[in-house]
Amino acid sequence: MTRRPLVGEPLALDLVNTQWVERGRTVDLFDEPDGLQGWLAEHRLAGDPTSVEAPLRQARSALRGVLEQPGEDAERGINAILAHGASRYTLRQGTAHEHHDVDADWLPSWQAVLNYLDLLRQQPTRIRRCGNPGCVLHFYDTSRNGTRRWCSMDGCGGRAKAARHYQRHRATTS
Repeated sequence: MTRRPLVGEPLALDLVNTQWVERGRTVDLFDEPDGLQGWLAEHRLAGDPTSVEAPLRQARSALRGVLEQPGEDAERGINAILAHGASRYTLRQGTAHEHHDVDADWLPSWQAVLNYLDLLRQQPTRIRRCGNPGCVLHFYDTSRNGTRRWCSMDGCGGRAKAARHYQRHRATTS
């Protein structure tokens, strides 16, 4: 399976990050052999890859839309995914239990969109796009002071740091 540049993000952002840019070319994990199956297994999500692929692509597109161009159109995409399921609650022996009634083919997509809603409830300002204009990856900033700018310091952050160093060095030698 192809090595992804950013893993370990919350489910919604990890789904969006299954597409990235590498050397100017868009890479889609779901187009790679066993890419979708591996992603489902990584997140312990149920579903036959052939039947959940189209809903996951739709959810990924809807999530990317709401992250990059928020508004009513983007929200319609999210709501279309949410329409494939519902949560209900019961009380048993003094404890609340949540049950999901979701179309099986849409379950992983529905869970990813639900995860996005959870992130919005927690700290929406911590949902960020990488500071590199050429990067399409998103992350949930868990840094103590909330100032993370890059998808990773190994990738985009390191390149930005090297570019600043090069510019400073070049300015002093001119």
